[in-house]
Parts: sequence; structure tokens; C-alpha cells
Amino acid sequence: MTTEVTRDVIPFRQAVRAWFGISLQTFGGPAGQIAVMQRTLVEEKRWIGQQRFNHALNYCMLLPGPEAQQLAIYVGWLLNGTRGGLVAGTLFVLPGMLALLALSAVYVLWQDTTAVTALFAGIAPAVLAIVAQAVIRVAKRSLTHPLFVAVAVAAFAALALFGVPFPVVIAVAALIGWTVHKLAPQVLAKGNGHGGDGGPAPLIPDDALHHAQPSWRSAGKILAVGLVVWWLPVAAVALFLGTDSVFTTQGLFFSGAALVTFGGAYAVLAFVAQRAVEVYGWLSPGEMVRGLALAETTPGPLIMVVQFVAFLGAYRDPGALTPWAGALLGALLTTWVTFVPCFLFIFLGAPYVEKLRHNAAISAALTGITASVVGVIANLALYFAEHTLFERIFTWAWGPFSIPLPDLGTLSPVAFGITLAALVMTFALKWPMLRILGICALLGIGTILLP
Repeated sequence: MTTEVTRDVIPFRQAVRAWFGISLQTFGGPAGQIAVMQRTLVEEKRWIGQQRFNHALNYCMLLPGPEAQQLAIYVGWLLNGTRGGLVAGTLFVLPGMLALLALSAVYVLWQDTTAVTALFAGIAPAVLAIVAQAVIRVAKRSLTHPLFVAVAVAAFAALALFGVPFPVVIAVAALIGWTVHKLAPQVLAKGNGHGGDGGPAPLIPDDALHHAQPSWRSAGKILAVGLVVWWLPVAAVALFLGTDSVFTTQGLFFSGAALVTFGGAYAVLAFVAQRAVEVYGWLSPGEMVRGLALAETTPGPLIMVVQFVAFLGAYRDPGALTPWAGALLGALLTTWVTFVPCFLFIFLGAPYVEKLRHNAAISAALTGITASVVGVIANLALYFAEHTLFERIFTWAWGPFSIPLPDLGTLSPVAFGITLAALVMTFALKWPMLRILGICALLGIGTILLP
């Protein structure tokens, strides 16, 4: 018998505290961020069932923009309605935004972030261990049939070896799921277990109904409000600072970039870097690399690097404003137009996605995507591991194969040692995540004391 999800599954204040705790742990790109939410929401707090979590993630993977933040908005909406989604999505990016804003200012002043880099150099290996644990747990719960294992492996190979575009991988996985539903529905029946681990039932079980009823009238209101909220700041800077100002240019450019970031930040960073460096001249190629390094070592989505780009560009061309006021305005405006669309996509589509959960054909297609997501996360985890443990990565190509490989001679002994410690604390000692992150952060800070 199904139940109905009410507007507040848990007390709102309790949800805010939980999302704030999650926001401080969102290191490691999408793989690490999804791992944190999987561990906290599905396994520890038991607020949402595994299938519901996977269903929400599948929808977010189809959208442009940072899928991990969109997943937070979706789950926050499930738990506490619109205000829950707003809080979850805002807190998800807030620590990273503040951290990168401070680091951007530090870079402009001194162009040296040694102490901060050392701190995050300790956190990155801890996140690597958490990601490894998440890949294993998600695989165990999602790959409940050999066919799904094959789809996950194929997705990983397509991304890691052949460089197949992300949307193609997701589309093929959805087609496989739909085809299986038509030709061999018994496979899906075997693979649709809840993946439970014997713990207490989640507050939002996998078969629960949601109170939200999608309608054209409601969608129209959400779209109208969302577009106004999204574009009002851009219109304001164009009106008061001129249509030819750097702020208007940044607002328009990064609004467009927010709509084409399918497959995560890496899929669009080359485009952003080329335009920001060669067309607009907001920063140099070396500064783009340093900004990316800072974004990779701070919490929140990697696409937050656009804030660093806008900060430097506006600082150097502030128009009628002072350099620091211009830098702050450029950074905040760019962050706004990058992440506000994520709220619009979720609030607009989530009620329909919830209703489609009971459509067998759609659910089958999303089951295929679920399997491919395991491969996608594993690929992201491999990328993160290579860039955490090694200082240089090169691409080995042979025919259709193109494999990024680490230069073994550039293995970082410090990163390797902290990673081993994090793995022991995660898998052997089973310590809480925050304790592991704290110890590894202290180890990272200790590295600056080494000769």
C-alpha cells in the first residue's frame, strides 16, 4: 500500500541543519557531492529511499547545469516543498561561493594561496575515499541484474576510453532500459528491489505518492517568476551601467553557458575558457588554470570557477565602479545567472517527473539511466583520483581509444599517504565523515611545515 508525501516530511529546522552540514562536505566534484548526499540522506538519516534518490538523480542528469546541486534542490523539495528546495540548493553552493570569493580576493592581492591550497590538499584525499565508498554502495544497490552491470561498464568505457559525449551515453542507456521493458520485462522486475540494507524504512519510501499535482497553470506561474528572478539583475546592470559594460556582457554570456552545461562542468569549461581568455580578455590562460585549481579544491560545483573568471574580468574593467566593487558585482551576478536556472528546472519539472514514476516505460528508461550513472560516477571518480594523486596527466591515444593516464613519476607522496589514511578511516575504522575530513585537513595543513 502506498503512502502520500506531505509538504514537510521532516521539521524544516532539522532539514536546514542537515543541508548546512552537507554543504560543508561538497568536495570532489559531482561524484563526491552525490556521494555525500547518498551517505547522509539515504543511508544515515533514512529520509529518502534508494529508488527515489536514483529517480531524482536520473532527471537531474538530463538537465543542463550542475546535477549535484539540482539533486539537492529536488530532494529538498521532496522533503519540505518549495522552501526546502530553495534552502537545499542555496546552501549547497553558498560555502563554495564564499570560499572562492575570498580566494579570488586573496589572488588579486597576493597571487599566493599556499596555506589554503595545503588545507584543501588534505581534504581532497578524504573525499577520494568517500567517493570510492559511494561508488561501491551505489553499485551494490543499483546494479541488481547482470544487464545493468553491463550498462554501467559500457557507460564507463564510452566516457573514459572513447570520449563519447555525455548526452549520447545517457540517451543510449535510456533506450536500452526502454527496449528491455518491451522485450524482457522480467529483467526489470528482478532489478526493481529497493536495495535495502536491513535498516529502518526511509521517511519517503520508494512507492510513496507526492502531493504535488502538475498543471499548466502552475507551470506557467513558476516559469514566469523564474524568468523574472533570473533576468532582473541582468536587466538592472544593463540599465544602470550600460549595455556595453563588462557586467552586462558577463550576465548574458554566463546565462547562455548555464543552458549548455550538459554532462557537468567539464563539458563546457573549454568553451568558457576560450571565450573568457581569447575573446573577452578577462584573464590569462594561466590564470584560468589556477582558477580551476581553486574551484576543484573548494566545496560546491566545479562550475563555480566562472565566479573567479568574472571577478578578475570585472576587477580589471570596472567601468564607473571601483575595481573591488566591480569585482564583487561581477562575481555575484555571474553566480546568480549560473545557478538560478537550476531552481527553475527543478520546480518546473519535478511534479511531472514524480507523476511519471508510475509510467512503466518511462521508469524502465530511467532504470537504464540509473545503471549508466554508476559508470558516470566511476569515471568522475577516476578523473578525481588521477588529479588528486598525480601532478601531471597525459592523453594516450591509439585509434579510437583516447585514455587520460597519470605520469607515474609525478605521484604525490603526501597525497598518496593521506589517501591511504582516509581509506583506512573510511573502510576499516568506519569513522564519521566529518571526523575523517577534519583529520585529513589537519594533515594537509601540516604539509606546509615540511621542508
